[in-house]
Amino acid sequence: MCRSIKTLRPPMTPEVHDEDIRAAALQYVRKISGFRAPAAHNQEAFDAAVDAVAAATESLLADLTVRGAPAAR
Repeated sequence: MCRSIKTLRPPMTPEVHDEDIRAAALQYVRKISGFRAPAAHNQEAFDAAVDAVAAATESLLADLTVRGAPAAR
């Protein structure tokens, strides 16, 4: 679906930063909404969606267990 979104889980990406998660969330919301940049009257909904997707992504990455990967400390 969103080919420009890179895989963020180890070992595919050894270090994931907040900026990486935010960029992936923004790309996802852009793809789903069909807007690269929303109109002013949709900006709040667009930003809220990016925040929600970023939070869900952080939660997912924190909860994933990758076989063969060293445990997080």
